[in-house]
Amino acid sequence: MRYDYSKITERLLGWYRENARTLPWRSDPKPYYVWISEIMLQQTRVEAVKGYFNRFIKDLPDIGALAEVEEDKLLKLWEGLGYYNRARNLKKAAVLVKEKYNGELPADYKELLELPGIGSYTAGAICSIAYGVPVPAVDGNVLRVTKRLSAGYEDITKDSVKKTLFLELLEDMPKKEAGAFNQALMELGAVVCIPNGKPLCEKCPVACYCLAYQQGVAMELPVRPVKKGRKIEEKTVLLLEYQGKVGIHKRGGKGLLAGMWEFPGLEGKLDIGSMERVLEENQIKEYTMELLGEAKHVFSHIEWHMLGYRIRIEKKSREFEEQELFSELVWAAREELEKGYALPSAFKAYKEG
Repeated sequence: MRYDYSKITERLLGWYRENARTLPWRSDPKPYYVWISEIMLQQTRVEAVKGYFNRFIKDLPDIGALAEVEEDKLLKLWEGLGYYNRARNLKKAAVLVKEKYNGELPADYKELLELPGIGSYTAGAICSIAYGVPVPAVDGNVLRVTKRLSAGYEDITKDSVKKTLFLELLEDMPKKEAGAFNQALMELGAVVCIPNGKPLCEKCPVACYCLAYQQGVAMELPVRPVKKGRKIEEKTVLLLEYQGKVGIHKRGGKGLLAGMWEFPGLEGKLDIGSMERVLEENQIKEYTMELLGEAKHVFSHIEWHMLGYRIRIEKKSREFEEQELFSELVWAAREELEKGYALPSAFKAYKEG
């Protein structure tokens, strides 16, 4: 039997008005602010996003500024948020909005879907929160809340399940308070009907309408397939220093961390003897070497298990510059590394070492 989400509206909105967290993009829900915040919030906790959002808006206050920003500056502003294609798609979309919509995000759901990086959830959020258009915004929080409310055992990773829920919410949501309704569902999922651990059912304003609560099956929902194990890749990271500067290079334009700056590295974890041979083969003859230790970084499908070395080069030869491993290095002062180059958080342990 289809669940009627309209019956939770009054209680849910009343709870939201009393309990909604104060967030910078909520205080002034301009379309641009809603857009930027929703893209940042993908795969990232709210508390972590606040600082990034304020810094981003300060430097790029509108779509015009975003459309014109240089990629290196854009990626530096995004540094630490990960999934850097999100930032690149923001700029691509901004350029299109500037050209096609005179610098203002359209209030039309279908037109928003045509912009790079904007899917059904983000389009629904922009439409409902910024423009008051009654369109659902179905994210992970909303899927979790609604499947517990309805005691639904459908696989929430399936597009068909998301589409069915979208249509049901489209019919049931309050047409004049669509933005508040969407945000209330998201908020409930973030702070009460939580993703990890036991839901706080005693604090839920709509527990009396929750079938999973009544049946005692909340911890079984929502249903999603078991994740496959991540692939593990071992790497040796080289923090090369010469005359107070650090050597970095840019990754290729495709694949993981495409176009990002990084410390040079080698496949596998190399012991000190192996590193000495590598340095000799690459014409680094006068140096001191320090073991920086191990670090791990987890991506969505891959884990990097790293071993780092600090190598202070005393004298740099022409032969060294011509080696394939080091031929494209850019030497940056520490201050430049902090302000001018975006290094993925994968290298945080060595960047701060």
